[in-house]
Amino acid sequence: VQLQASGGGLVQPGGSLRLSCAASGTIFAINTMGWYRQTPGKQRELVAFINSGGATNYADSVKGRFAISRDIAKNTVSLQMNSLEPEDTAVYYCNAWIRLQVGSFESAFWGQGTLVTVSS
Repeated sequence: VQLQASGGGLVQPGGSLRLSCAASGTIFAINTMGWYRQTPGKQRELVAFINSGGATNYADSVKGRFAISRDIAKNTVSLQMNSLEPEDTAVYYCNAWIRLQVGSFESAFWGQGTLVTVSS
């Protein structure tokens, strides 16, 4: 199973970016999908997640600015980031809890990370 993230880049403060992540491989079911971010010297932190029922959760720092969505049929998750701030600069990682076959436990999978830089 692979998670392929895309959409990072350089944007000015107040701008927008959209991150996407696609899961591929032998997958029976995906429960929660989400995005984390990490800056040098800091722990990886949760940005947002969405479960298979569509329920979402956001870090306080991004509420009202970011929106997470997913396409269950395509095994993709997206993160629309608006009103970006320099503090949002980080490497963003997608994450998914995936069940590989019937009766198996879920395992966590990670994408390769995509850099988001917010700077003028």
